[in-house]
Amino acid sequence: MLKQVHRAYNFNAGPSALPLPVLQKAQEELVDFRGSGMSVMELSHRSALYEEVHNEAISLLKELYGIPEEYHVLFLQGGASLQFSMVPMNFLPADKKAGYVMTGAWAEKALAEAKLIGEVFEAASTKEEAYRRIPQFDELKYEAGTAYLHLTSNNTIYGTQWTDFPDTGDVPLIADMSSDILCKPVDVSKFALIYAGAQKNLGPSGVTVVILRPDMLERASKNLPTMLRYATHVKNNSLYNTPPTFGIYMLGEVLKWVKTMGGTRELERLNREKANLIYDAIDNSNGFYRGHAEPGSRSLMNITFRLQSEELEKKFLADAKKEGFVGLNGHRSVGGCRASAYNAVPREACQALRDFMIRFQTENA
Repeated sequence: MLKQVHRAYNFNAGPSALPLPVLQKAQEELVDFRGSGMSVMELSHRSALYEEVHNEAISLLKELYGIPEEYHVLFLQGGASLQFSMVPMNFLPADKKAGYVMTGAWAEKALAEAKLIGEVFEAASTKEEAYRRIPQFDELKYEAGTAYLHLTSNNTIYGTQWTDFPDTGDVPLIADMSSDILCKPVDVSKFALIYAGAQKNLGPSGVTVVILRPDMLERASKNLPTMLRYATHVKNNSLYNTPPTFGIYMLGEVLKWVKTMGGTRELERLNREKANLIYDAIDNSNGFYRGHAEPGSRSLMNITFRLQSEELEKKFLADAKKEGFVGLNGHRSVGGCRASAYNAVPREACQALRDFMIRFQTENA
């Protein structure tokens, strides 16, 4: 029998909320996975039973995200932070430059790592505007021979998100989608490579998903350590070395949950509804709450806002904690408040936060 546990209103930016049905199923299967007499964590990654889990997760991700059949899906380790290095190591040759669109701290980190590998440039930036918006397509400046154009699809710290993506022609488009993958349908065929840490929308921390267009392997450097070559992981179906098996199992269970929820189209509808509950509380507060992102660039996943003073923000966060809300502090680099309403955060949590925000305003205006 499953133990009944208290569930917090979890707005953590990552690792973040997981679907309760997934956690409950993992609890049921933890000791004896599918009659094996072992936990999935104890299975050999070379066993038929684990390979079934592994390949099912790949198949489900392709189905749910509309990934073209020929694309490769990899399960790697090292987080998005390792991808900041692997991307230029593989795809930034000495005779080319790579363009980076600057929309926040994670784009800055990706650019800094690429600078260690080769020549890079800022294809656009909204830094001077405190990263309050996403650049317009006509602001993107890059040449036809650019090695690749890199963007961050959702910016957790500043609460901005791309609503659509540019068609870059022969220039490969690469995206860090760590914090909004699967939150809505995306035309994956626009991208040469997508990478995403799992700990926001896909599962627990420890797994990094890479979605790779096959022709990119022809462009990739061959003069790299084995584990840093995408070709190594493609050739071995992400089983060159021991993968994070439990994390991949959990990722697969999250994908099954996404399917039962109606897929990415239904999740987008729910995510808009959830985010709008909180944005409406901000917009109707007569300035008591101030959103950071411009309306046209607002994130569905990370709602960032300030109050009228740091003192009031501290009181807001302290009172919210007493009410059972977790993870509402803004990132340490910018302060303020942030509600991360990822796929697994239920509508009830967003409604409860909205009600608390209105009540707090009434009591402290």
